[in-house]
Amino acid sequence: MEQHRTRSAPHQQRPPAQRQAPRSAAVPAQAGGGPRRSALARRMPRPRLTGLGGGLFACAAMVLVGGICWLLFGSSLFVYGLLFLPVAAATALWVRPADLITAPIGVPIAFAAGVWPISGGSGGIGGHLMGLVSALSLHAGWLYAGTLVAALIAVVRKAVLIGRRRMPRRITQ
Repeated sequence: MEQHRTRSAPHQQRPPAQRQAPRSAAVPAQAGGGPRRSALARRMPRPRLTGLGGGLFACAAMVLVGGICWLLFGSSLFVYGLLFLPVAAATALWVRPADLITAPIGVPIAFAAGVWPISGGSGGIGGHLMGLVSALSLHAGWLYAGTLVAALIAVVRKAVLIGRRRMPRRITQ
């Protein structure tokens, strides 16, 4: 198979001194370049989770929350639902911009995965399944609220990304 050239002229080698940028300029925040971030934005991690990673994060967090509610709060579904809202928000905030659509999809799955330890089923697989379905149906308000939080955050983040992308076009016209 033949490889085609992508450059018209052969690539010139730079001297070793020009190849690497100075160490202080490698990190924009230290070099003074790039956009400034507020104190709250500096403390929060930047969005780095893929769609699958966001779903796994939400599932792991909700299973942990379910276990904590089972151990400390006597299987309180109110506390579980209350703690579901910040997990939904964190998932929507930490997912990559390319995978924003997955945040409102993975969050309800995480709710269902985490409610299993506190669903209160007994008597075999059928009893546990009935307890899970009952817990999901009786506390659907928390499920909808968390999904709405994740969806609103994803929509706002996407709108901001689109606005930033169109901003230079408006200025040049």
